[in-house]
Amino acid sequence: MLGGVSAPPTQSPLAEEPVTNEATVDVAGRLRFAAARLVRQLRRQDEGGLSATQTAALATIVREGPITLGALAANEGLSKPSITKVVEKLESQGLIGRQAGPDDRRVCLVSATAQGASQLELNRTRRTAYLVARIEALDPHAQARLTAAIDVLEALTEERA
Repeated sequence: MLGGVSAPPTQSPLAEEPVTNEATVDVAGRLRFAAARLVRQLRRQDEGGLSATQTAALATIVREGPITLGALAANEGLSKPSITKVVEKLESQGLIGRQAGPDDRRVCLVSATAQGASQLELNRTRRTAYLVARIEALDPHAQARLTAAIDVLEALTEERA
């Protein structure tokens, strides 16, 4: 109830029925806000001055490479012109390299350099160290609650058919 009036139902993107339970709507809002803040805090741990889009593209290139620009664009949900700009920036910093496709020289493949893979690993290590320090600062009861919540958070992130 908001000021004595029920909140209007909101449509859930994962279900056909509207979400009407105000407590669930409140939890969803708090979770969204906390997740966004945590992501921003983790990004601040990164070195190298990469944007979130550049970091995500580099991670995909490290994991999937060598990869075509078209496949990289599709994976990242970006247009080909946008991914070209991201790739140019990563290449100018020596984090990735380009090569012609083995079967079709018109096809451009990108792969991570040793420097790119090292940069990504450094940032992952820094993010993990940040989280470890924050978790260790929690009291044992809060640590146990967080541990129990991980399974639930992982379930929330699973794709639904």
